[in-house]
Amino acid sequence: MIANAQHQFSAAERDTIYANIALRRDIRHFAPDGKVDDEQLQRMLNAAHQAPSVGLMQPWRFMRIRNRQRRQQIQALVEAERQRTADALDARAAEFLRLKVEGIGECAELLLVSLAPDDGTVFGRRSMPREMALCSAACAVQNLWLAARAENLGLGWVSMFEPEALAELLSLPVGSLPLGLLCLGPVASFYERPMLEQLGWRDARPLADMLMDEPSLELS
Repeated sequence: MIANAQHQFSAAERDTIYANIALRRDIRHFAPDGKVDDEQLQRMLNAAHQAPSVGLMQPWRFMRIRNRQRRQQIQALVEAERQRTADALDARAAEFLRLKVEGIGECAELLLVSLAPDDGTVFGRRSMPREMALCSAACAVQNLWLAARAENLGLGWVSMFEPEALAELLSLPVGSLPLGLLCLGPVASFYERPMLEQLGWRDARPLADMLMDEPSLELS
């Protein structure tokens, strides 16, 4: 007898979850004049908040950015970092500048995800306090990403900004760390493959390249 049978997924439900994971995309192109219902947004944020976190610290914080002028100010910070990134890419600078790297001006909703100031949680993170907080926040974003895809909405994570400048612009509490600008909204179509792969910027590597064998035990 299977314990907690009421929580078992059917084969169709299991396949839907795997399909959702496979079809998730980092979106840069959004449908004009798109809208996200408040109920939809609440469902997705609830999904994000159900993410695992080390020591149940829940270090993620989300800010809904509605003011259009503030969006423009944020977009200026992103553009400045885009130019700095191009300078650092040397030979690929021109190719990079042709890529669309954000949808801040077009997306229906713009969210900031940030790391809260350290609350002193030790359980599970004594040796890696900041790293485990970052991992926990990333889990929340992944939940939000998959929830958005289940809602047939696109989401793109923008990381091109100077954290201190963005924290100052948004008056974040001292000790906070902005992690990403999340562009969310309806799309005309989803990319068939990850955009950077589709455009020839970089090829995704197979799972086999990521698997390692454990070292052999030396016989005494």
